[in-house]
Amino acid sequence: MRIDIITVLPELLKSPFDASILKRAIEAGLVEVHFHNLRDYTKGSYKAVDDTQFGGGAGMVMLIEPIDKCITKLQSERNYDEIIYMTPDGERLNQSIANQTSLKENIIILCGHYKGVDQRVRDKFITREISIGDYVLSGGELGAAVICDSVIRLIPGVLGNETSALTDSFQDNLLAPPIYTRPREYDGMKVPEVLFSGNFAEIEKWREEQAYQRTLERRPDLLED
Repeated sequence: MRIDIITVLPELLKSPFDASILKRAIEAGLVEVHFHNLRDYTKGSYKAVDDTQFGGGAGMVMLIEPIDKCITKLQSERNYDEIIYMTPDGERLNQSIANQTSLKENIIILCGHYKGVDQRVRDKFITREISIGDYVLSGGELGAAVICDSVIRLIPGVLGNETSALTDSFQDNLLAPPIYTRPREYDGMKVPEVLFSGNFAEIEKWREEQAYQRTLERRPDLLED
């Protein structure tokens, strides 16, 4: 998989990809992540990527021309399965979207900034618009990093145990059940005995029941689906 991220702040993005699972995935050649500074596609010494709104109003708008130049250049080099725009009014990121995206070969993520991008960018290029929550950030960079993390960990070979991702919260519209490790008892708190039974059918049944109960208590909206 190849991910190209278009941003006005590439330095804000590099840190999440330089540690832990994402770093190992990149070093292993399981994914390529490339950052493209939008200011490299501008004219003039000021490297402006935004301007005032037509019709007036507060907030600057990202120009269409540098975005067009950057995306067009990338598209001339390879085909892209998805061009994603990070925006508060996009569909909210969930596990299903992460699963779908992990099957793509090449994607572009455009990070919004200021008041957002010229609508013509969205009309001409964008195939999917995604939000990571009902709030506004200073830019789309942190959201892009969240999407990349949620997607890259699903690529075969990235996690040490590939079945781990299949038992995460939301994979079956359920939250994950409680989990335990050593010691067996701590400060009077004991691990449920069923986990030591060796009866894997019973253990799986217990986990399913716990996952359902936790979802019912914390996220009943998931059960409506």
